[in-house]
Amino acid sequence: MEHKRERETFKTRLGFLLIAAGCAIGLGNVWRFPYIAGQYGGAAFVLPYLGFLLFLGLPVLMAELAIGRGGRSGVGMAFDRLEKQGTKWHWAKFPLIASNYILMAFYSVVTGWMFFYFYKMLTDGEFLKGTPDQIASGFGEMLSNPPLLIFWMTVAIVMGLGIVSLGLQKGVERITKKMMIALFVIMILLAIRAVTLPGAGKGLEFYLLPSLERLTQSGKGVGDAIFAAFAHAFFTLSIGIGSMMIFGSYIKRQYSLTKEAASICALDTVVALVAGLIIIPSCFAFGQSPAQGPGLIFVTLSNVFAMMPAGRFCGAAFFLFMSFAALSTLIAVFENIVAFWMDLKGFKRRKVAYWNMVAVFLMSLPCALGFNVLSGFEPFGPGSCVLDLEDFIVSNTMLPAGAIFMVVFCSSRYGWGQEKFFDEMNAGEGLKLPRHTLIKIYFKWILPALITILLAQGYLSKFAPELAAKIF
Repeated sequence: MEHKRERETFKTRLGFLLIAAGCAIGLGNVWRFPYIAGQYGGAAFVLPYLGFLLFLGLPVLMAELAIGRGGRSGVGMAFDRLEKQGTKWHWAKFPLIASNYILMAFYSVVTGWMFFYFYKMLTDGEFLKGTPDQIASGFGEMLSNPPLLIFWMTVAIVMGLGIVSLGLQKGVERITKKMMIALFVIMILLAIRAVTLPGAGKGLEFYLLPSLERLTQSGKGVGDAIFAAFAHAFFTLSIGIGSMMIFGSYIKRQYSLTKEAASICALDTVVALVAGLIIIPSCFAFGQSPAQGPGLIFVTLSNVFAMMPAGRFCGAAFFLFMSFAALSTLIAVFENIVAFWMDLKGFKRRKVAYWNMVAVFLMSLPCALGFNVLSGFEPFGPGSCVLDLEDFIVSNTMLPAGAIFMVVFCSSRYGWGQEKFFDEMNAGEGLKLPRHTLIKIYFKWILPALITILLAQGYLSKFAPELAAKIF
């Protein structure tokens, strides 16, 4: 049974853009992007990434926003309202919302890491005075401490859902807007500081000037860099599990969705590029490698801050920036989860938010304990943990599978249909999506095929790496 209630909307367009961008702007931009760029020779990765973002990420974002606004709902009721009578597209709501819960089960833990490092930089004057090995060991010590991880994980969950409980305009829009503006200010100041460090010029060259020689020296090939860019361009926008759909449902038909999707994509890209400007020149300035992988910001950058003038202040500002980036995604996905139950069952916002604090806390415990108490559980072999399993389910399975589903739903005459999709995209003022035959063919056939390749590559790389290397 559908529960009728007046649809909430954003107070301002800026609020929508910053919040939707906040959902996309997460740890993928400011954590994953710089270290992948470092691993694949800098600009040799960055340039194809920008191209794939335009041709892969942006179209799927358009599909999510269109379904949300067309159905005036998130995943809870959007497919029910748009599908043809007698079809079962709406069954997708259950795996899609389950993916949001699994994402929060590990994202809340990682957000807690950012909070802890910000607190540590701010309050512990001795933190950056140890040797490089002692500073590096601090990350491992944090992971081995269950009460510490659970405490900061809980702080992240309560903050995220607490803000969502206040309402769309009074909570999510008002607070996230201020947080995102602060994020941009801190990011710009840190970037200026990074690029003016002595020795930062080599980092800028690495990051901005393509070089096949550097790519070869990194141990990667051109194909490796292109495929890494292909994958990251898709994952960076948080598309495929409906977390963007809810924001489409809150947009008035005053502006075209093509314009809104392009604006979100542009903001997301700027943050990723500027994060690289902060991290990569800083590493080069102090003789550190930007290709250290996931430990880059916790291990490598902590050592950079230890050597940098006013390093403790810069470190605190950096992890405040990281905390805002992580929390913005947390709030956005929590809004999707809360709105799901409001749309589906007609529950009150605060009630849903409060009982989800308990649900997400319990679901997050395995990830927090996976680094210590449950470290014997290694789903993908030695060195893997609960977080790796949950991340694989969301990133390598549900994001691409959900994206294929949405694109097909928008293009198939058995789903919503291309004409209705284009009508929704182009309603309102601003940039229009041309109804050109080639664009329609791209949405209907080429885009699903590209995402299917990404889905297959993710599974083959995990379970049959030798075969994946031959094919991809």
